[in-house]
Parts: sequence; C-alpha cells; structure tokens
Amino acid sequence: MNIALLGYGKMGQTIEKIAISRGHNIVLKIDKDDKEYDITQADVAIDFSIPNVAFNNITNCINNNVPVISGTTGWLDNYEKAVALCKEKNGAFIYASNYSLGVNIFFELNKTLAKMMSTLKQYDVSMEEIHHTQKLDAPSGTAISLANDIISQSEKYGAWELDGDTNSKIPIIAKRIEDVPGTHTINYKSEVDSITIEHIAHNRQGFALGAVIASEWIVGKNGVFTMKDVLNIG
Repeated sequence: MNIALLGYGKMGQTIEKIAISRGHNIVLKIDKDDKEYDITQADVAIDFSIPNVAFNNITNCINNNVPVISGTTGWLDNYEKAVALCKEKNGAFIYASNYSLGVNIFFELNKTLAKMMSTLKQYDVSMEEIHHTQKLDAPSGTAISLANDIISQSEKYGAWELDGDTNSKIPIIAKRIEDVPGTHTINYKSEVDSITIEHIAHNRQGFALGAVIASEWIVGKNGVFTMKDVLNIG
C-alpha cells in the first residue's frame, strides 16, 4: 500500500517506521510548509499535521478520491464541512482524536461510568490532561471527546471549560510537560469519596499503530467512519 504522510513531525516519523515494518511504502512526506504535492500517487493519506492546514489536507484528499485518516486536532470547526464533502464525493474519511486501542477502550469505559454516575449529583467531575510541550492545542482533542461523552450522559453538566471552576461546566486542566506522550485523568469527587479512571500512554507507538491499522482498514471503503468501526468496539 502506498501511503502519504501529511505532517512529518514526531508522530509522522513514528507512523513511517510502523508502516514500513508492516510492508507499506511511504510515497509522500509533506511538512507543514509544503503547498504543492500530488496526492493521487497515494492509496491512502494519514494526516497528523497542524490545525491550520489539516482541513485543506483532508479536502484535497477527498477531492482526489484518496481515503484519508486524520488525527490532527484543533481544526474541528470545519469537521462538518469535511463530512459533507466526503458524502458529496463518495469518499472515505476517518477522524479520531486518538487512534490508540487503549484510549478507544478508555472512551467506552468513560461513557459507561458517566452513565452510571449521571443521577448521582453529589459527585463533581473534573479532568486533567498532560501532553508534550510541542502540542499546540489545549485541551487535547482526546480530552474534549471524553468531556463531551460525559456531558451527553449528564443532567448536571452542559459544557466543559479549560481551567474552569464553575458548577455547570466540567473543568479541564491542561498541562504541557517535556516528553509526555499523553495522560488523561477523570475524577468524580464527593464529600465522602473519589472515583478516578486514567489512561497513560508510555510512548507514541500505540497512536501510530492505530493510525496505520485504520489506513489499512479504510482502503476500498466509502463513507465517514470512526475508530469504533475500525476496531469493532462499543
């Protein structure tokens, strides 16, 4: 399979190693300042770029009938436009805030716990996420996904807030520390006890492997998918 890497930072370089180890070819490596490239030489594209170019990368792929996997966060104001274009062009597209198998299991655990806690208003929920200092957006896309899944089950919370402390919004603390791949912690606290769930990534391998598996899965398909489709979970 011929793969285009749209974004060639640390994640793109890790994806390259895993893809080659699985027998694939990297035919394009596009950095953030590269404007002109021929995406049609690729069977699939994997986008781990930066927020202000991700949407253009994705639409370029869809317009050229190249399936695209995106893990870039911070561009989601344009997500529905990408979905609409994909449907119009009968393309293939996956966006995930996190491609790790462990994180996707954590997503399902979070939803289940949120449903169990939904009527227990004596518990206040808070979140913390920690990432490497090169991460441009805060909170992380994974943290936003986790918060939105809690909100969907909650009668108490209607939104999330970065560094907030209001009673009606889930506070998310975002920390940036050198060489931390990603940690997400969700805490329910009452006057009598606390319940905490946490996912800690030890390196980038899990994220990169999940993105390569998703790219293998999507070739030959049409539609807008998620990692739940790829991993058949939930």
